[in-house]
Amino acid sequence: MSTKESLPEVINEAVQMHCNGSVGWVVLTRPGQINAINDAIRAGVPAALERLENDPRIHVIVIRGEGQRGFCAGADIKEKRALETSIQVRKRMEDARWIEAVDAVSKPVIVAIHGYCMGGGLELALACDIRFASPDAVLALPETGLGLIPGGGGTQRLCRVVTPGHAFDLLLTGERLDAERARQIGLVSRVANSPETLLDEVSALALQIAGKSPMASVYAKRAARAALEVELKKGLDLELDLFSLLATTKDAKEAALAFAERRAPQFTGE
Repeated sequence: MSTKESLPEVINEAVQMHCNGSVGWVVLTRPGQINAINDAIRAGVPAALERLENDPRIHVIVIRGEGQRGFCAGADIKEKRALETSIQVRKRMEDARWIEAVDAVSKPVIVAIHGYCMGGGLELALACDIRFASPDAVLALPETGLGLIPGGGGTQRLCRVVTPGHAFDLLLTGERLDAERARQIGLVSRVANSPETLLDEVSALALQIAGKSPMASVYAKRAARAALEVELKKGLDLELDLFSLLATTKDAKEAALAFAERRAPQFTGE
């Protein structure tokens, strides 16, 4: 598998993307604002995800933020809007729903979290499949302290990632968690050895996953996500359906042959 890295491609003034072999990277590029979410990010992230989802060369996607201060500080409070009624706010947010673009991605999605990961930044991270944090990460959903609640899926996804007790605690207190505490409660699954090695460690994990059968990764993600949405019997039926489809693929046959020949399999996605 090639690890040749492509030059960054500008999606808009707030988002870039590039590829490293079979791994596609989506980069938030507002470091001066700690990558605070504005309309450019709301448009750019879904556009980049769609491009990478439709690129057959890409097997894993990573989302990260530029700059030393953090992954994403949440919504940009300096973004000016006219006075709105609740109906107008509801329509504007309904028209955006940009974080749900992550839900439409069939490929594994990893988020690299460093520094501040607050509000909408944490909501974006919650939509990803694997959350990999730097030791300096600070995570919180502070919205109730602002007279609001999370509006980008935080109340729904948090309860699917951590236990309900931890979710209620975080939502109602707005408490900031460090990386180790976030790992203890399952909010993140991995913590890097140091802030300096975060991206190297994330890249290694992404390339490791990308080295598996891409179709198997897609099906494993699909089955596991279904477990959060459907009753057990339907989930078990789906698992059997997907297993049966994979059992006849070229990748499954290649894996068996490679095991017998004591070599690494060469997956093609077929």
